[in-house]
Amino acid sequence: MNKRSIIVLLVGFMLAITTCNASTKKGTLFIIGGGKVNASMRDQMLKASGLDKSGYMVILPMSSEEEPMENVEEAREIFKDIPNLKIYHYNIQKGDKISPELLDSIRNACLVFISGGDQVRFLDVTKGTGINEAIHDAYNKGALIAGTSAGASLMSKVMVTGNELKHLVDGNFTTIEPGNVETIEGLGFLQDVTIDQHFVVRRRLNRMITYSIENPNHLCVGIDESTAIFVDGKKATVFGVSQVVVLHNKGAKCSVQDKLLGVKGLKLDVFLPGESFKLN
Repeated sequence: MNKRSIIVLLVGFMLAITTCNASTKKGTLFIIGGGKVNASMRDQMLKASGLDKSGYMVILPMSSEEEPMENVEEAREIFKDIPNLKIYHYNIQKGDKISPELLDSIRNACLVFISGGDQVRFLDVTKGTGINEAIHDAYNKGALIAGTSAGASLMSKVMVTGNELKHLVDGNFTTIEPGNVETIEGLGFLQDVTIDQHFVVRRRLNRMITYSIENPNHLCVGIDESTAIFVDGKKATVFGVSQVVVLHNKGAKCSVQDKLLGVKGLKLDVFLPGESFKLN
């Protein structure tokens, strides 16, 4: 870690004895599809985390290899108008020795914010460090776990990587065919819900239709840019300026013909800001 990160770590450790004003119930999630965060989204994060009253937040930028500090500054920019808000960041590199004090700082944060980049890289960096477990500990103590772009995809137990398995041009998904969507295990806050991000603007419907057909009873949630869902228990509420597309393959009739996927009865809903839906 660099000198600045070490200093921040020491300050974070001093704050680790301060827990957020959360209730005894589990925490909540704020899942952002990428892009800009508007005032309504920011205010919901402050309210849900308890940061409007006390505590501190931690930014984890490890999804990005080339510009993690730019992602830290973008996250800080969201909250720049909030006076006296304590914000710390830990830019961990693969192979770094992780101290108990750093894990305690994450564990006791009111808001853990995971920035964008490559969700697979985040898991590669944090594997075996205790960081993912500390994030879950924070959630179980009532914290808000937020993620944008790659950080949004990480919320799912079954996570879409963005890679195509059958074609060299990753991410275009110009077909709806079996065995093409790569998935790995994510952080697992959502057990039977898979998140996709930048959804409308990057035309990712083919990818999620494919995934939905091949994963019956999983809810597929595509969140557009500058848009988020706030998840409290099984209820998701839309914040921001665009749409959330939800696919559910429950009881649909699926088939494969000439290496193409077919489906009858696949349910698709499009939710607008202010609307809510159930994650079941």
